[in-house]
This record gives sequence, structure tokens and C-alpha cells, in this order.
Amino acid sequence: MKRSFTLLAAALCLSLTAHAQLNVQLHYDLGHDFYGKELSNRPRVTATVENFTPDRWGSTFFFIDADLGDNVVKSAYGEFARELRFWKAPFAAHLEINGGLNGATGSFDNSYLVGPAWNWASKDFSRTFSVQLMYKYLSHRHRHGGTSHSVQLTEVWGLQFARGLLTFSGYLDLWYDRGVSGNWVLMGEPQFWVNLWHLPRIADDVRWSVGTEWEISNNLVWPADGINNRFYLIPTLAMKWTF
Repeated sequence: MKRSFTLLAAALCLSLTAHAQLNVQLHYDLGHDFYGKELSNRPRVTATVENFTPDRWGSTFFFIDADLGDNVVKSAYGEFARELRFWKAPFAAHLEINGGLNGATGSFDNSYLVGPAWNWASKDFSRTFSVQLMYKYLSHRHRHGGTSHSVQLTEVWGLQFARGLLTFSGYLDLWYDRGVSGNWVLMGEPQFWVNLWHLPRIADDVRWSVGTEWEISNNLVWPADGINNRFYLIPTLAMKWTF
């Protein structure tokens, strides 16, 4: 898992009266089961810490992914995003920094993004949608035949239904990179959660969710042969605690 936006992260960015939201996720990756030796280099378990905090000037979002294996952290990846909005229009200024470390190849190519974001939510915040169109700078990407200066389109959505029992949320990224087949990279991660505290006879403070995430990617995932020019659909089994 390389990125994860929750329903609240998309919804609360429109509400200055909302509280901070922190959750911890654990994902069991099924890439080995779907693709066999082709993804034999892919870690089985990913732990994620994710936080969203609104304030009167906008909102701050960050997450950290840690891929686990052989009793060690094999790689870590994080994103930090700040949105500025101190006016009534639904547009915000979005700034973002992404990067991490990999035990096999060293550091990821850090990326820096800036651009406008348009955010929408229903009156009860059960449905949310956000679109971001950003300039993207990928440090050192040119050394690998790719593009340092790029543009990225991001969509983030959230849908809460069945009186809060079920959540369908996720994001989709599309950015330009001349170093890949077709010159475009696609990355998305829809998530489906069952929020157990909405079940009968379960206390409200038992904040467990169980669900799944489906990683949709093209020209991004590095298989065992080291050629990132393929489409993958990789599911996980997941659990989450929301603080």
C-alpha cells in the first residue's frame, strides 16, 4: 500500500468544527496469491498510521506505511499534505510532500506537489468528493529516464451508508512520466470497511473496522523482474482501529 485516504479525510476538510482523526491499519497483501513468483518480492504485511487534523486555516493530513517482513521493516513510505482555505469557496490550496526508504534499493524518489483542490460533501458528510490538479516535481526521476516535472490529477471519495456500518472510500492518482510505457502512471486504492461499533451489542468505544483494499496500478508496481510496465489489481485483507 502506497497511499490511503479515509472517508473522514475527504469529508472533514470541509468542516472547521471537526476534530482530529487518527487511525492505525494492518493489511495482509494477497499479491503473492494472485500473481505468484511475479510478485515474490512484495511484502506480505503493511502497517499504516494515518492522521487528519482540521483547523481554521484548512487541514493537515499525513500517513506512514511500513512494509514488514523477516521480523524487520523492509521499507517505509509517507505523505504529508497541507490544505489552506480561509475563505468560503470550496476551493483550497493543496501542498504535498511524498517520500520514503527501501531496504533493497535505497530511498524512493521524493516528490513535491502544489495546486488547487475542489472539495464537496453532502450536508451530513456521508458522501464526499475531492479533486486536485497539481504540478508534481519528482526529485532524481530524470536519472532513471523519467520525468522530473509532471502534472498529477487526484480524485478522493468517501461514501458512508447503512447508518454508518459500511464505508466505501479511496483515491485515484494519474500522473505523467515519459519513462514508462504510454507515458502515464495510474495508482488507486479503493477501500471497503465494516465499522463494527455500529453493530448491535457492540460498544461505541470498540472502534474496530474490518475490510479490504484493492490496489489498482499501471506502470508503478515493481515485479520481481524489475520492469514496471504492467497493470496490477492486488487486494488486501485489512483491519483498522479508529481513535
